[in-house]
Amino acid sequence: MPTNFALASTPLVALPRQSLAALRSALIRDLGGNYATYLQEAGYAGGEPVFASFREWLASRGGNADAVTYAEFQGLAAQFFRETGWGTLQIGSLNDVVITLDSTDWAEADPSLNIGFPACYYSMGLLADFFGRIAGSQLACYEVECRSNGAARCRFLLGSAEVIGQVYQRMTEGVDYATAVAELA
Repeated sequence: MPTNFALASTPLVALPRQSLAALRSALIRDLGGNYATYLQEAGYAGGEPVFASFREWLASRGGNADAVTYAEFQGLAAQFFRETGWGTLQIGSLNDVVITLDSTDWAEADPSLNIGFPACYYSMGLLADFFGRIAGSQLACYEVECRSNGAARCRFLLGSAEVIGQVYQRMTEGVDYATAVAELA
């Protein structure tokens, strides 16, 4: 029973992937390592309108975001992000500590960039805010694999700020993210 989703009726706009890549490149050039904060902040600002658009998208299909189970939500959120041009998204978990969001074609990633570190900072802010609205609490998001630095997929970890902070800290100490998450299980 899918219907067409009218982008014009939402607070969303279509933005070419190349524009997002050009913005990131300009910020890196002009701000160096500080660029990430700006993209992440912009992503957080987009979370609320994207979630509102998700609600509208779901309602246009006869659904209600407040009445879906977690399992149903996983599939619906993945479908929404795919249909709105972000790419495929597989939602899972790692050691029941963090939520994983995996994509082999995420829109913000640029495999030709080969930047040396994960670079989907806009998405980290957007995904943290979007999924935090479903969780009913503030979440943090950290990208641990990225197609922009040669990985086969983008992998985002979602969890409380405390948990993601601990994973980040352990990674700065040279521990891989899977081990850091397992230590918290």
